[in-house]
Amino acid sequence: MSDRTITAVLDEHARDRPTRTAIVCAGIELDYATLRDDSVRIAGGLAAEGIAPGDRIAYLGRESVHYYRLFFACARLRAVLVPINFRLTAPEVTHIVRDSASTMVLVDAYTADIARAAVPEQRTVEVEGAEFGGWLADGAAPEPRHRPGGRADPVIQLYTSGTTGLPKGVVLAQRSFFAIAEALADAGLDWIDFRDGDRSLIGIPGFHVGGIWWAVQGFAAGVTNIAMPAFDSSTAVALIEKSQVTTMCVVPSMLRLIVGEPGVTSETFRSLRKVVYGGSPISETLLREALELFGARFAQIYGLTETGNTAICLPPDDHVPGNPRLAAAGRPYPGVAVKIIDGSGAQRPPQEVGEICLRSPATMLGYWNLPQATAETLRDSWIHTGDAGYVDAEGYLYIRDRFKDMIIAGGENIYPTEIENVLAQHPAVADSAVIGVPDEVLGESVHAFVACRSGHEVRARELMVFCRDRLALFKVPARFEFIERIPRNPSGKITRWQLRDRFWAGRERQVN
Repeated sequence: MSDRTITAVLDEHARDRPTRTAIVCAGIELDYATLRDDSVRIAGGLAAEGIAPGDRIAYLGRESVHYYRLFFACARLRAVLVPINFRLTAPEVTHIVRDSASTMVLVDAYTADIARAAVPEQRTVEVEGAEFGGWLADGAAPEPRHRPGGRADPVIQLYTSGTTGLPKGVVLAQRSFFAIAEALADAGLDWIDFRDGDRSLIGIPGFHVGGIWWAVQGFAAGVTNIAMPAFDSSTAVALIEKSQVTTMCVVPSMLRLIVGEPGVTSETFRSLRKVVYGGSPISETLLREALELFGARFAQIYGLTETGNTAICLPPDDHVPGNPRLAAAGRPYPGVAVKIIDGSGAQRPPQEVGEICLRSPATMLGYWNLPQATAETLRDSWIHTGDAGYVDAEGYLYIRDRFKDMIIAGGENIYPTEIENVLAQHPAVADSAVIGVPDEVLGESVHAFVACRSGHEVRARELMVFCRDRLALFKVPARFEFIERIPRNPSGKITRWQLRDRFWAGRERQVN
């Protein structure tokens, strides 16, 4: 087992390749030596402010070099970074900051007002402001005296929505960012690989496990990492072409937008050699189009925040047009195990559908301050995913449905209960049910069924505005359908299949 840590790899690259560009975002570049020195100064500044190992530091902002400075500073200080989706509303931000007990919230100009409205009692520091700049100044507070974080230490706390409607904090240790890459290297496999001189595009934002995991893989390999403040397909195409991007990680909806950009040709993407995608299933049509246009090798990844991101991979060699395995999520990495169980917990044989369980060396430490929820998801070292699928005779995993009701739209996890709880607050709504329906761009979109109270009427537009004030935009239903009553079983649970069937009829998979 390697002893590499997040701090150690940055120190190593600052020593061995100090002038190589480490991160580029919005026209700002930091080489490895500067990134290392900046993170040391920020760690010292935080320590001087009383931040101690184990303290939570929230970051609410868009992608920037400041975010990665802060990430490495927290790792050095043994503090835990809590990145927050900058598209969330003030009430959603309030829950995360207070639930995580974050000592401080770092913000950018885009999010400063949201943070102050969400947690007016909390201290906020602007990353473009004088205080943060003071931490970066020469002669600022010295490096903390205690040891940097080790592989078993928590380093990041990512919030993922739950079926109760309240996001849970998934705590990941440093090992979660190294275990899979080390297993691949030990087995001599290049499913996910980096080469000297690579230029890696971080397509997924760093408040998602896929984004920060991919970024750390690039930093650990000592390559140049290219980020965008927020994903935009035209900007992504321009960066790929101008910056000669060689490898990138995206979700399928991003891939669709990139492929659909006007004027792109195979020449546009001539520098690409490897494309990693995941976060939601991909259509065979899109995959075939991307393979032909890019001329690069593709790898699909599947996992959860709870598994430390990727646990299953469809390797590049399986990405051949017409290969029936293109319908699979992939097979486990070396050191990762998968099993399919029935309702009683008994393991199902190949080809039989049941709940997907994963065991990985990258698995989370647990949910923050939620021991019961942790025990329900993480049992005897197995993550119970809530997804339904089967394993074939060769060990490839196929996903067929979700036991949980989660919707994945554009790589964002959306839980119906959260939206239904908001709709219930409207005076005209008696009952509601939310489902995911097929969407050719996002994979799925949010569709709400609404039953009105007797004597009340409401228009879809009014409900959309009502939801926009209380939910992140990506959670707001794209369509509202008014029905007399919401179907429920005798115990009162919504029978969503009755609502889903007509949208998913004729599709082999009940996820898009």
